[in-house]
Amino acid sequence: MSSRSASAASRAAGTPPPQPEAPRNRLPTLFEVLSRRTLAPVDLFSFYIYMRDQQRSVDYLDFWLDIAQHMSLCRHYVRELRRSVLLETPDPEQASKRSSGILEALGEMSHPVAAPAHYITEKEREQDAQMSAFLREENPAFQHSPPGSSGGHDRLSPTGSHSHRLNGSSSPAHTVSRQDIRASAEKILYTYLMPGAEREIILPGSITQDITVAVEEHGRDDPEVFDVAKDYVFQAMERDAFPGFLRMKGFGNLIPSTMIMRLIIGLISMFGAFWAAFILIFLDKDRETRLWLILPFTIGVYCLSAYQYSLDPILAIIGLSEYTPFHFVRIQEPYVRNLLIRRAIVAFVVALLADAALCVLFVLVPGKRL
Repeated sequence: MSSRSASAASRAAGTPPPQPEAPRNRLPTLFEVLSRRTLAPVDLFSFYIYMRDQQRSVDYLDFWLDIAQHMSLCRHYVRELRRSVLLETPDPEQASKRSSGILEALGEMSHPVAAPAHYITEKEREQDAQMSAFLREENPAFQHSPPGSSGGHDRLSPTGSHSHRLNGSSSPAHTVSRQDIRASAEKILYTYLMPGAEREIILPGSITQDITVAVEEHGRDDPEVFDVAKDYVFQAMERDAFPGFLRMKGFGNLIPSTMIMRLIIGLISMFGAFWAAFILIFLDKDRETRLWLILPFTIGVYCLSAYQYSLDPILAIIGLSEYTPFHFVRIQEPYVRNLLIRRAIVAFVVALLADAALCVLFVLVPGKRL
């Protein structure tokens, strides 16, 4: 794993997941996974590994995570600014009334997770729109009035010594600066969207062009710049990648490479078992000797059953799921654990019946020496 992939995977797993709001009697949605409301093996870290190793499109997930981080950065910055306005400038005449009013109306913005438009409430959508509007108004690129105007934009943004105090680093409470937000927006643009970028993702040309013009020419860095791209990438992952992830992690506990390994072992074991069975029959060996056929038949049937169900019954029963070859994670999502145990019992019973039928057939059939 490259250092960049390791860093991104650590970021996906680094934030401790919040406890699920209520026990789910269903598989999670993509938004629940991205917002870290699920547990292994359907958590964000497992989805990141799946996008990297199976889909080969982890750049789309990294793009989403970087936009989520950018939005979190903006919210953190505005919250700090709001506290400064409320605590340091109790007299509204000392600050821009317009800006102070917007900051006070924003509230605490308690929804910390980036979400596509159809997953957020009307109140959250309005708060995000107000935050983006405030960041545009505070942006120096938007503070210059056009010729002939009366300086209307100056009334919409923090000005004078108050602005310097809020945007400076004199207060230890300010951990995010406006330069951090700008750098974050440029990083997203130059890493994922510019033609020939290091990790360029494929988006409709109109979306890429609009973002490029907004960031480079208009100087924007508010979260609304990336809203269309964020929703497009979310829908692409939800449609193309997430169903396969649920099939692999919600209904199985193996990855394709080890499934193929089990298929090969199963076919070799079955070939050896049939070959030995016919040899022992035609050599007219006694039934006690032929009982040893149970070993290759059991191995073969078990491995083929695991391949067919994408599920290792023993691992499922003891509560393990594979995320990379021979590396396992404890199954913590209650619904997935129960689902995998039920499927493991079915797979185990099928394998047991097939194994018993084959052993009985080749052990009890009369021998005939050729």
